[in-house]
Amino acid sequence: MSKPPPALMLQGTGSDVGKSLLAAGLCRLFACRGLRVLPFKPQNMSNNAAVTTDGGEIGRAQALQARAAGAEPCCDMNPVLLKPQTDTGAQVVVQGKVVANATARDYHALKPSLLPRALESYRRLAGRADLMVVEGAGSAAEVNLRAADIANMGFAEAADLPVVLVADIDRGGVIAAIVGTHELLPPAERARLRGYVINRFRGDPALFAPAVEIIRQRTGLPCLGIVPWFADAALLPAEDAASLGGRSSGGDGLRIAVPRLSRIANFDDFDPLAAEPDVRLDVVPPGRPLPRDADLIILPGSKSTIGDLAFLRDQGWDIDIRAHVRQGGRMLGICAGYQMLGRSVADPLGVEGPAGGVARGLGLLDVETVMAGDKVLAEISGQDWEYRPVRGYEMHMGRTAGPDCGRPLLILEGRPDGARSRDGRVAGCYLHGLFASDEFRAGLLAELRPGRTGTLVYDVMVDDVLDRLAGHLETHIDTARLWEIASGH
Repeated sequence: MSKPPPALMLQGTGSDVGKSLLAAGLCRLFACRGLRVLPFKPQNMSNNAAVTTDGGEIGRAQALQARAAGAEPCCDMNPVLLKPQTDTGAQVVVQGKVVANATARDYHALKPSLLPRALESYRRLAGRADLMVVEGAGSAAEVNLRAADIANMGFAEAADLPVVLVADIDRGGVIAAIVGTHELLPPAERARLRGYVINRFRGDPALFAPAVEIIRQRTGLPCLGIVPWFADAALLPAEDAASLGGRSSGGDGLRIAVPRLSRIANFDDFDPLAAEPDVRLDVVPPGRPLPRDADLIILPGSKSTIGDLAFLRDQGWDIDIRAHVRQGGRMLGICAGYQMLGRSVADPLGVEGPAGGVARGLGLLDVETVMAGDKVLAEISGQDWEYRPVRGYEMHMGRTAGPDCGRPLLILEGRPDGARSRDGRVAGCYLHGLFASDEFRAGLLAELRPGRTGTLVYDVMVDDVLDRLAGHLETHIDTARLWEIASGH
């Protein structure tokens, strides 16, 4: 068996400490040095997923890391993906394909059978890489979940990987987070720790010098870098809904509202809109009405269409939406949001809940949806009704039909997709990533604000941000030492 390539695993002192972003930046940094870099995350929990070139789905963060590395995203980069459907249950995706719907307890029992699959995927990738950048999930010290762990130290031990801790100073308590993590790990796992990185630092790093010494005395770990706050991180796709919030350019720009559904999914659909300098993207949290002055309301994707229809009504957002449409406002639904705009959503096979359930939709499009058939997973391109090019991906269960489908929003590889109301003010489709199509986005915004012109080229902007992120990390992290650690020195 050939010698495995250099590899480095980033594990966090907690969730949302910036592991995904640092991994993406390191992928770009080392790829720019001419290395074949591949990202890997053994287990991820997120409803923000991406379609892969080999016909499966992985976490959106790993797709971004693949892009940063100049690699095509594939199922092996995230072999276990958990997509929450309820507070206690999730869809389990293994090597790109749905294998089960499981409660947290059921999944814990399932984990021992998943480690071999994760190792299989890792080894396939490692066979064609010069460097593996591996990302853990949550906290490295979730000792109550250590048995059969495949996300953090359990995988690091199985794959024999060195570990660098990532800690977020912006949330406070960073010394306790690092020292506490070290203290909770058993000796064999502590021995895998090679150092730590302080992320999201604001202010003068010299003021943190006493803390570095305290951490060294308590743990023996060196500080490998203090990374200042990187504001442009907001322009890159977020891994999970914890990062969601209203982003606004202020002023008198266009206002687009997105209700934050309880199981909102693929919410990076809206990143290109948020990046427009004259667009105020308002992700409306539960408990707040949808803004009456919105130029456009978009219903997003959801991991539970029927459940989120009920949630939407519980919030009173259905009343806000009807008032918005009645006053001449525009509505657009993406995937589950498209399904919600129709007259009904039926679930005869129990895809989302009890078999035979039927939910009343908003009735703003004359269409009906039936949850049936295989899950559609495909990258696809085409054009909209104005012949503007579009591209993106489909990721959905269910089939939608009805009179308004006779006015499709899109034509994708020769077939119609979506629907438009007679007056054109309400529309929906199944295509995720739609707003990354520059001509479509510019045309839509010009319809909302006649005379508006847009020049943002979204894909170029994302790559520019990744380049700047790589430079940022090169300035503030001891990347030479990281390479030595990855190489086993």
